[in-house]
Amino acid sequence: MVGGRICVKYKDAGVNIDAAKTVVGIIAEKTKATLSHDVLKGVGPFGAMYRVPRDGMSDPVLVSTIDGVGTKLKICCAMGRHEEAGYDLVSHCANDVLAQGALPLFILDYIAMSTLDSAVVGKIVDGMVRACRECGCSLVGGETAELPETYPQDEYDLVGCMIGIVNAEDIVDGKSIIPGDVVIGLPSTGLHTNGYSLARKALLELRGFALSDRLGELKTTVGDALLAPHRCYVPTVRPLLESRLIKGIAHITGGGLPGNVDRILPKGLGVEMERSSWEIPPIFGVIRREGDVSEDEMYRTFNMGIGLVLVTARDDADRAMDGIAALGEESRRVGEVVESGKAFTLK
Repeated sequence: MVGGRICVKYKDAGVNIDAAKTVVGIIAEKTKATLSHDVLKGVGPFGAMYRVPRDGMSDPVLVSTIDGVGTKLKICCAMGRHEEAGYDLVSHCANDVLAQGALPLFILDYIAMSTLDSAVVGKIVDGMVRACRECGCSLVGGETAELPETYPQDEYDLVGCMIGIVNAEDIVDGKSIIPGDVVIGLPSTGLHTNGYSLARKALLELRGFALSDRLGELKTTVGDALLAPHRCYVPTVRPLLESRLIKGIAHITGGGLPGNVDRILPKGLGVEMERSSWEIPPIFGVIRREGDVSEDEMYRTFNMGIGLVLVTARDDADRAMDGIAALGEESRRVGEVVESGKAFTLK
């Protein structure tokens, strides 16, 4: 109190500067394991600094993406599984830059809460670090924001901005796709990070399932099925890029198979996919049945078991699939490119 007046501090308004400094220290320590030799300054300065690598590149191009984990965060928070949120964020962004033939360089994150919780932030960063090490990406910094009354207690928002790199002549943009090219599908582990508003509506709100409920066909709890990790495809696809076997890549996120395959096709071409050529994870059947969701709505909302689509020349398809198998990974020949005014057709 000064002069009979109460002195209000920032902490009284719900923002704890000391706690924020503690959280930044935790992040800085955890991210050291991800930093490559090209990171000049990571967590701490006002801006991270990264030397653009040029090894073997005559014309390096930076590829950027920004995305979040969406309402899957509500499941993470309800189950106290925050490491999964961090892992999914990096994997999602890495797959997005991969779709242009780029490999991840670094990522910055944004974590916002009503009240900063160092334990929760630490778990989120643990997941990000694990994914960064898998895909060869540096976690160079970001922003932690304490925003009183903006988010419900015990919930948060999580966003990442990733930068990747590709030599200009190696950009994968789909321009060379022609009729007769083969479509290869790489399996998803489940919903990945899209469609959760519909999944929650169908299973938790309309049907009243608890996250701890066990359904026979899932062979696990509802919560565990919904938290299946967003698979990172960088280690699987990188050798195929180096061998120049890939003409087009579609990361199957919001918009499902129809909305994302369309983004890589030249005008006048479409993809015909054989629905019996891959296995659809049980969680999708449960959502469709319990929510009375139409097949069209399922396919334009979810990945339906295909997390990444690759397009190759017919003569390269077997070589590409053999390369995937050599890594111990699975792939399916799911369709082909045709002349069509419709970008996506299920047979």
